[in-house]
Amino acid sequence: MERLDKFLCGSGAGTRSQVKAILKAGRVTVDGKPETDGSRKIDPAQCIVTLDGETLGGKRRMVVMLNKPAGFVTATEDASERTVMELLPSQWRYLDLKPVGRLDKATEGLLLFTNDGDLLHRLISPKKEVPKVYYARHEGQANSEDVTAFAAGLTLRDGTVCLPAQLEPLGAGESRITVREGKYHQVRRMMASRGMTVTYLERQQEGTLTLGGLPRGQARALTAEETELLERSV
Repeated sequence: MERLDKFLCGSGAGTRSQVKAILKAGRVTVDGKPETDGSRKIDPAQCIVTLDGETLGGKRRMVVMLNKPAGFVTATEDASERTVMELLPSQWRYLDLKPVGRLDKATEGLLLFTNDGDLLHRLISPKKEVPKVYYARHEGQANSEDVTAFAAGLTLRDGTVCLPAQLEPLGAGESRITVREGKYHQVRRMMASRGMTVTYLERQQEGTLTLGGLPRGQARALTAEETELLERSV
């Protein structure tokens, strides 16, 4: 059994305060009868709950893409820093969404969220080798020796061994890097190991997904087709 207001929040109907107002307005029915009491216990497997005539199915599986700006840490909560959760629409914050991997505070670009624990695990698992593509501005210029070193698999200064990666020089102080794992500050550390300090970093692609025209700081839910392609890739 579950409280009706909690069920509504989990269904994406809104925040707690929004759900309270929705109930008060008589917009919710349980088994065909209007219900205004959010504390009522229901069995989601047995009861039919509607909002404005639309049947709700309880906790929805969601996969969300955010174009992360700099200045936010990738965490669900932090005592001293602003988190990426603050960038999600308020009605999504009660769907138990969690970031898929991490982008550091200064790094921008594509960050996924999901409330599907199995999909999250597969996306971050090194065994799946999900490709992640970054654009970097950096000191110096990458050369053919750097490209070869990345392709062979770098060993960082602290002994961390990285899987083979792709380094594509784009000109003076610019490169595209593709990695298939997500170690701590990996791209920055890999570039530094070759004498190139990264001054700007943006993730442009993860798996089959790209940012497209999504504005910086904005988020959107993936379409069913995008989610299916992403699942197939892992």
